[in-house]
Amino acid sequence: MSTRTTSSQRLIELEQRHGADNYHPLDVVLTRGEGCWVWDVDGNRYLDCLAAYSAVNQGHCHPRLIEALTRQAQHLTLCSRAFRTDQLGPFCQELTELTGLERVLPMNTGAEAVETAIKAARRWGYTVKGVPEDQAEIIVFEDNFHGRTTTIISFSTEPDYRDGFGPLTPGFKIVPFGDAEAVAGAITPNTVAVLMEPVQGEGGIIIPLPGTLSRIREICTRENVLLILDEIQSGLGRTGKMFAFEHENVRPDALTLGKALSGGMYPVSVFVADNELMDVFRPGSHGSTYGGNPLGLAVSREALRVLEEEGLVENACERGEQFHRGLAEIEADSIKEIRQIGLWIAIELKHEVGGARRHCVELAKEGLLCKETHTHTIRVAPPLVIEPDQVDWALERLRAVFARLG
Repeated sequence: MSTRTTSSQRLIELEQRHGADNYHPLDVVLTRGEGCWVWDVDGNRYLDCLAAYSAVNQGHCHPRLIEALTRQAQHLTLCSRAFRTDQLGPFCQELTELTGLERVLPMNTGAEAVETAIKAARRWGYTVKGVPEDQAEIIVFEDNFHGRTTTIISFSTEPDYRDGFGPLTPGFKIVPFGDAEAVAGAITPNTVAVLMEPVQGEGGIIIPLPGTLSRIREICTRENVLLILDEIQSGLGRTGKMFAFEHENVRPDALTLGKALSGGMYPVSVFVADNELMDVFRPGSHGSTYGGNPLGLAVSREALRVLEEEGLVENACERGEQFHRGLAEIEADSIKEIRQIGLWIAIELKHEVGGARRHCVELAKEGLLCKETHTHTIRVAPPLVIEPDQVDWALERLRAVFARLG
């Protein structure tokens, strides 16, 4: 056994022995990243086509983000929200201008942002809409993914996320994804919100039919129900627009963002909403020690500038079209369909063939890192800084693996 193999294997064994068995990663031990490339401890280079589930849309270790992180770390990292800082006001202003909504509540992780949205919707239902106490209902969708807290898994339809973690939290109605009329039929006087991913990421890049989001917006407006969009994965350029809801010119009542909000440097998430909804919060009703810390906000402000100033949203659209053309040329009996919006691609394999993980393992051997989703789907989602020659390089590896595996 070579020294290189021993180095990787030793680290894998340490993780397996001392870490929790709550993930099933590919056996690639990464140590460095730059742009779209990552390197393992053995010196092998890979093109990252997962982008940390869209958290590194700006690419790995973007120098502008490193500079912002370093600069702020030398001044002030945390003082809690017990005091004000010079980063919070500008951050909130810049984010409201970007989203078109009026107020910002910063948190840390995506799941915290969704929890914040749930709390806001329920309190709005009781204090504004007049729903009887503890009777608020939120409509969600099959195959959703909004995080892994106890409340959020309570309305998941994925058994692995729920089993053994009960009792589960009530107050949610589940309808088929993309079915606007099912939403209309599920609304009652106690319905306070519809919580929706404009495109389902963990579900396998599931894209609703054109007009669906607009129709749901109309229904929510008519029925006095909030439309809350979870754009933690779909937002900030991934779909070829800054936000996925822009594909239908829809304005949500509230929005959750995270992941690429800080370019993979630091966990930052937000709940963004108009005044009527955000005003349900009062001092003491919600908070987080690290939420809105100056270190995270400084990085996040620079991460948003990078997206806009370096044209990454436009690049996602252009490189997505390049991927689309190249993938259409791949002939393989195992491919059932390809779903794509911007630089978010799902290669769905026929169920009788399956083997998405097997394909991902073979792609890793070729230097391309992708990840399987729900057994039969290969997700391809590189950083938005990807260049034309890198797309061609990725397509060559995909062609090679499908030619080998069928």
